[in-house]
Amino acid sequence: MLISVPELMDRLPEESIRIFDCRFSLLNPDAGLQAYHEGHIPGAGFFDLEKDLSGQPGPTTGRHPLPDAHRFGQLAGERGITAEATIVAYDDGPGSTAARLWWMLGWLGHTNVQVLDGGLAKWIECGGRLKGGAESYPSSGFSPQLFERKWITTDQLVSEIANDDCLVIDARESQRFLGKVEPIDKVAGHIPGSVNRPFSHNLSDGVFKSKDQLLERFSPLITHRPANEIVHSCGSGVTACHNLLAMELAGLKGSRLFAGSWSEWITDPSRPVSCPG
Repeated sequence: MLISVPELMDRLPEESIRIFDCRFSLLNPDAGLQAYHEGHIPGAGFFDLEKDLSGQPGPTTGRHPLPDAHRFGQLAGERGITAEATIVAYDDGPGSTAARLWWMLGWLGHTNVQVLDGGLAKWIECGGRLKGGAESYPSSGFSPQLFERKWITTDQLVSEIANDDCLVIDARESQRFLGKVEPIDKVAGHIPGSVNRPFSHNLSDGVFKSKDQLLERFSPLITHRPANEIVHSCGSGVTACHNLLAMELAGLKGSRLFAGSWSEWITDPSRPVSCPG
């Protein structure tokens, strides 16, 4: 699920490799594409978080709802993704938007997807060259095989929480989780009963911690629950994928994504909110 910069450098000439730049900034949605044109890993295509990896937000959705699966599958084929290809996703470094593409392709049934550990920052640090302009892979056919058990709707989550069938792990920074600050969403706080694991805690020196380190950190959070009872949330369903990936790396396989996350939860004022801050 991860590929190091040296490994990617060695495999760069392989025709079966498909690399995709996923850089994105909430403060400037056009910054990712602009940065891609200025310089990207040679051969890489581009996926935009809001235009490609999200559907159109509405009054009852989060800020980055999942797109229509079959439409996204068609787009993936147009970008050159095939069932046989090895997909490598990267962003500036943390891996949050790259993990979103990793998760979404897994949702469509493509399991041979890797996140570049350390992203573009580590690539540059290791002397990797950049290429400007835009690049693309030959268009192909891609047939999605949906794995709907990989995610959970808001209604399903409400039911599972009521029956104590799941535990929500929130990937936002602790100040937002506690409701002390809220720079993005209209309501501060978190889903009652959820626990906090900022996605940045999965990293050390810009790369993912070891399997044993991740297991040591997640085990006290999930206690007795099997991984398939863990649901990952964040602000809009993006950085939650980072925690989901980290659990998979730790060997805790089968947790699910709350795709709507906090920004969808708060669209209905009848849903409870915890805001101790």
